[in-house]
Amino acid sequence: MARSITLLLARVAVGVTFLVHGWMKFTSMGISGTTAFFEQVGIPLPGLAAPAVAVLEVVGGIALIVGAALPVFGVLLALNMVGAIVFVHLGNGFLADKGGIEFPMALAAALPRAGVHGRRRARRRPSLAEEQGRRRRLTSIGGCRIRSLWGSRRASPYRMA
Repeated sequence: MARSITLLLARVAVGVTFLVHGWMKFTSMGISGTTAFFEQVGIPLPGLAAPAVAVLEVVGGIALIVGAALPVFGVLLALNMVGAIVFVHLGNGFLADKGGIEFPMALAAALPRAGVHGRRRARRRPSLAEEQGRRRRLTSIGGCRIRSLWGSRRASPYRMA
């Protein structure tokens, strides 16, 4: 249960981060500003890449928050961060305060776990009666008792269930 909660929190935190950064590309920077920045740093086809990345970050962030299409958006957002590392952050060193690879690398590293495997449903533990019923079904095949893995019955071809 604690594992499910930590995965949920990680998925929501990463999703909110992408949502905010994608929203900034629409509002504060604008698509034209984002396109100009992409052109400046040498991203290919900046006129197509800027709106595509903005939409991916907003929609992917929402998908991570609500837990929809996690494998698809987890992979796409991780590739987005690899592109950000290669085109923007790699020449600036490691630390985020200098524009280095620290922040996009952390997001890219979190995505496979939080994004792809983050939607785990909590499993209900079977009751004692359900577990005993399952054991009975597993130890009775073809009307004959067989040796149980739990050692509760001995195998005998002459003893009927």
